[in-house]
Amino acid sequence: MKDSSRKQGAACPCAACKLLRRRCGQDCVFAPYFPADEPHKFASVHRVFGASNVNKMLQDLPEHQRADAVSSMVYEANARIRDPVYGCVGAISSLQQQIDSLQTQLAFAQAEVVHMRMRQLSSPENASPSSGNTQSRRATRSLFNMDMVVDQTDMDDSIWP
Repeated sequence: MKDSSRKQGAACPCAACKLLRRRCGQDCVFAPYFPADEPHKFASVHRVFGASNVNKMLQDLPEHQRADAVSSMVYEANARIRDPVYGCVGAISSLQQQIDSLQTQLAFAQAEVVHMRMRQLSSPENASPSSGNTQSRRATRSLFNMDMVVDQTDMDDSIWP
C-alpha cells in the first residue's frame, strides 16, 4: 500500500529530496538512507560532498554496501564540518595521542608496582630466620613470573629516564 501511495506522490519525500526540492520517486537512490525524519544527515553530507557526488557514489556501489557508505559519509561530513582541515584524521590523531599517553602512564604505574613489591620483599619483617634465602627466592621468582608486560613497540620514547 505504501508503494502505491509513493507513486502517486502522497508519501513524504526523503530528506534529500526535501532539501533539493524535488519529487521523490520510487527509484530515489537517497530514500532508503536519508529518511525524512533525519534531515540533518543529508544536510551535512550535501554540504561537504554535494548531492551529485553522493548520488554517483551510491550508484557505483552494490546495494549491500550502500548503508555502510552512507554511514561513513555522514561521519566524515560531520567531522569535516567540525574541523574543515583535518576532518576524521584530526580526531584519529587526537585519540592516538591519548592512547600513547595512557600507555606511558600504565607502564610507569606497572614499574612502580614492581618497585614497591621488590621493596616489600626486601623489608626486614618479611625475612624469617627459619626460612632463610629460600622464601626470598620464591617470592622474587613469583614476582617476575607475573603477567605485567606492556607492549612498548609503538612508543617513540623510552619510559625510563
